[in-house]
Amino acid sequence: MVEWNEYIKIFTSLLAIVNPLGIIPIFVSLTGNLTKQESARIARMVSITVAILLILSALIGKLVLNFFGIKIGSFKVGGGILLMLIAIAMMRARHNQSRQTFEEAREAEDKESIAVVPIATPLLAGPGAISTVIIFAQESFHPLHIGLIIISSILVALISWIALNVANPISKMMSKTTINIITRLMGLLLAAIAVEFIVGGLTQLIPALTR
Repeated sequence: MVEWNEYIKIFTSLLAIVNPLGIIPIFVSLTGNLTKQESARIARMVSITVAILLILSALIGKLVLNFFGIKIGSFKVGGGILLMLIAIAMMRARHNQSRQTFEEAREAEDKESIAVVPIATPLLAGPGAISTVIIFAQESFHPLHIGLIIISSILVALISWIALNVANPISKMMSKTTINIITRLMGLLLAAIAVEFIVGGLTQLIPALTR
């Protein structure tokens, strides 16, 4: 029997960490001198790239961990710490700075195509989102479980596409304060998920903690 609450949690976790609303100000600034058609093309390429990265993470994450000899418990702790750092940055309304360095931002200004880097990655599907998908995928290798994670990834990519396509109207309607409030709420949710990852990883690494 499928526990839908668990997959709702997976979807909301991914949506919180990708946080399409948080990227809108940067997207608008990077595409401000482009035509509506060009911005739409970039938004489409961004969503496709996000979907591909997250789906690949779900499908080959285990192979990557096995190749490097990394235990899932260790990866959970590391991923949890990474999520916690991102969550703290989000709760301080510094979500975007936590994903993109100043040098990356300057480099993006000189690129003809900004869809893949830096918008799709690392701003949307960054290390935190990829780690989250890999950790959730390791919970079960049943095709239905992996399939539902892939569907969640596609839905998040679709929502990102919608958000970027209406970025200009939204940026005019929503103030910076509103976006910051949403980002802080998402950060609080991520912090709770990060704690679960860390505790779960430590429990696997140190079984005595469960006694």
